[in-house]
Amino acid sequence: MTYSIQAIIRALAAPKHRLSCHSSLWSKGLSELKRRGEGLHESGAFLLGHRTENRRTITQLVYYDDLDPHALDSGYVIIDGGAYGKLWKYCREERLEVIGDIHTHPGFGLQSLTDKRNPMIGNPGHIAIIVPDFAEREVKLEELGIYEYLGNHRWKTRSGRAARKFFDIRLEE
Repeated sequence: MTYSIQAIIRALAAPKHRLSCHSSLWSKGLSELKRRGEGLHESGAFLLGHRTENRRTITQLVYYDDLDPHALDSGYVIIDGGAYGKLWKYCREERLEVIGDIHTHPGFGLQSLTDKRNPMIGNPGHIAIIVPDFAEREVKLEELGIYEYLGNHRWKTRSGRAARKFFDIRLEE
């Protein structure tokens, strides 16, 4: 019964979020980014899940260095093109799609010029999330850099106050 009430309230009162993730997966993902970055360098992952109409739900993360063991060697994220073949194969087998990516930065969750010029996936609608301070501390939703790719190296910022309407980190249902 509780589930039904929560679902009804969410449907009627909650904003129409474009991106969602269960809180346990989100917490586990941030902890793993922290571990892999060792407080010293960037780490990251592809956000996999499902898309329905204009909404995306994150159900899994695939870490860059699992696809390319040398992706984090430079201190910045640099993925060998061959890693994408592994990613597409995994998505086909699991019937998932890449809906975004997440990586850490030192300091604030701002997009670098390199990030802007080199989207991990160059399809409009792809979401890029940047976690500040190498994910070494608990980060509020408003502190994340959230960017939606529009194509032709243009991005729409979904960060700050806009983050709460765009991204829903929800409790397990």
